[in-house]
Amino acid sequence: MPELTLGFSPCPNDTFIFHALVHGVIPAGGLTFRERLEDVESLNRLVLDRVLDISKISFHLLGHIRDDYALLRSGGALGRGCGPLVVARDRFVPGELRGKRVAIPGRYTTACLLLRLFDPTLDTFVIMPFHEILEAVARGDVDAGVIIHESRFTYQKYGLHPLLDLGEWWEGETGRPIPLGGIVARRSLGTQLLTTVEDALRESVLFAQAHPGEAMEYIRAHSREMSNEVCAAHIKLYVNNYTVELGSDGEAAVATLLERAEAAGIIPLSSHSPFID
Repeated sequence: MPELTLGFSPCPNDTFIFHALVHGVIPAGGLTFRERLEDVESLNRLVLDRVLDISKISFHLLGHIRDDYALLRSGGALGRGCGPLVVARDRFVPGELRGKRVAIPGRYTTACLLLRLFDPTLDTFVIMPFHEILEAVARGDVDAGVIIHESRFTYQKYGLHPLLDLGEWWEGETGRPIPLGGIVARRSLGTQLLTTVEDALRESVLFAQAHPGEAMEYIRAHSREMSNEVCAAHIKLYVNNYTVELGSDGEAAVATLLERAEAAGIIPLSSHSPFID
């Protein structure tokens, strides 16, 4: 079996669910993996350039690469009450974002897609790494910022105010959970190998949930700046039943996001199902 390149982020939810897979704790059908840990927008761009065999990506990017990559039904980050937040130094209503400079954590992030779906007239975006957004907003370098990951738990320390919960907006609009990120693999690997990877990933998630302490050293090695409390809250928020298996509700959420992005002209049309053929 070939060694497969596997990309995921150093965020606690990803290191939590991938620990057993990359360390050979669970059987993976003879597969071995060469891990690459990068922030989510870097992973998006690596997959856009067809560099990685398997990777965590934003669901926004899925709309651009689904002809070449299939979405696996395990390992994803979906849920309720976990969407990106728009924050600012000053309190104002979301309608007043028009014309203001808004920091986003990457062109292909789901955070960016949701904001564009929320208000298609917004166009003054400043792209920067997600971990720099809070300080940029606090300094006044930008008027507002879209925050993701652990920033949801720490923005108050910067004296910032929440203007808009994009996950809450999405749930109200669609009734669906918010699809944030998922795991894709090259279609050229073939259906049998893709299914093997999908099954192994599901087992890795289940092992992590059954033995949460096993991955702690690995998690903390990649999240030293985070307190134990924030790290635990991060995992609790982003690892759930949808991470084990998307299920019909999760699949419908992904389909709805892609359909709305297509209708808005943000992603190209495709005849491919996002999933394994």
